[in-house]
Amino acid sequence: MDERRPTLKQQTYALALCAFVFMTVYNFAAWYTSKAEKVPSFTFDFEKYIPFLPWSIIPYMTSVCFFCLVFFVCKNNEQLKVLTKRMLFTTIVAGVCFILFPLRFSLTKPATDNSILDYSFQFLKIFDSPFNQSPSLHIAYALIFWTVFRNLNRFRIFLMVWLIALGISTLTTYQHHFMDIIAGTVLAHLSFIVFPYRKNDFKYRNFQIANFYFLSGWILIIASVLLDKFYGHLGLILLWPAAMAIIIGYHYQKNNIHFLKDRNGKISLWKKIFYAPYLMVYWIFWKFLRKNKRPLEIAPCIYISPRPGRDDVHYFGTGRDILVYDLSAEIEEIPDLQKKCSYHSVSFLDIGTLDIEETKKLVNEITENYRKLPEEGKIFIHCTMGLTRSSVIGILVMKNILSLPLDEAVETMKGIHKDAVIHPYLKDFLKKI
Repeated sequence: MDERRPTLKQQTYALALCAFVFMTVYNFAAWYTSKAEKVPSFTFDFEKYIPFLPWSIIPYMTSVCFFCLVFFVCKNNEQLKVLTKRMLFTTIVAGVCFILFPLRFSLTKPATDNSILDYSFQFLKIFDSPFNQSPSLHIAYALIFWTVFRNLNRFRIFLMVWLIALGISTLTTYQHHFMDIIAGTVLAHLSFIVFPYRKNDFKYRNFQIANFYFLSGWILIIASVLLDKFYGHLGLILLWPAAMAIIIGYHYQKNNIHFLKDRNGKISLWKKIFYAPYLMVYWIFWKFLRKNKRPLEIAPCIYISPRPGRDDVHYFGTGRDILVYDLSAEIEEIPDLQKKCSYHSVSFLDIGTLDIEETKKLVNEITENYRKLPEEGKIFIHCTMGLTRSSVIGILVMKNILSLPLDEAVETMKGIHKDAVIHPYLKDFLKKI
């Protein structure tokens, strides 16, 4: 990754390139669509209740200012490169959509005569195409702008509020329909996934996973409103998993390891109800896709595996001399292990960031308990599927107990656990430990 601060020349070039591509793509799409005999609109019934707020033209017009400013706020070359790629990708994909699926705004805009704001609306009438509707570039750009502005120490809250007002203004200035807004949000998150920032840096892993959840949530919202429009209100039930996915994405961003299980490894009843689709998916994966149901011995009396079922307990037994470390953040432990063994719940988010200090603390605790282990004692480490979290903690425990260099511990784990998944971002994490 390139940590050097971008030069003014590099920032100006990136701005000029993105502005040129935008002007070319946007104007060509508008010209091409204007030649069509009929351009349809797509609206929902509730949109007729959206008020027209003339003053909201102010935040709407500031999108141009943000477009020019954001390139000069980038703190390093990689951030500038990722921003440029996202802007170009978003502009080109939106242009293709404008041409293949042309739409126009259909609501009648109230007159703004004799208003000081009328000049801005007259400007829009001349330069802003009525055809390039979905996805809304105002929305997609605003979300991309925020990925840069959120790293600022000063004016961060002000910029966040202003960008939200900018997003709302696309509706209240009668420039876009609701579908354009959702489509723009989907496009922005697609750009985040296609062009992730610091892909192999473990610190940013949660943001990458969060974007998949956010994208899933927005797609489910589109599906819900479309089903509601064409097939009835039953389609609105999809708003439940949509809200769930977006909230899970938020928890990943914050690395909230206890958003489901508490520190005792329990999931409250209301969480089981709200997160039921999420828990069901994990249960299906665990039930039908887990491998190595028999625990793997990575060092004398230390085992790793997926989360065991009731039929798997006999592989290692139960008793107070059996120490169980449950790394799963998604599924509760089976009662036999939780009640009959020395149970420890240490949640880590699936394929996400592992906190360095929490990991060190856990590995040191397991190492100390191993040295005090009774003759019949065992230590059992598991997550949900047993491929990533338990493998990583197992590598670090092996390194401590067997006094192995890190690379040798990794290779030893791969030899024992053929299905172990050590992603590039985890190798970066292991080096920091």
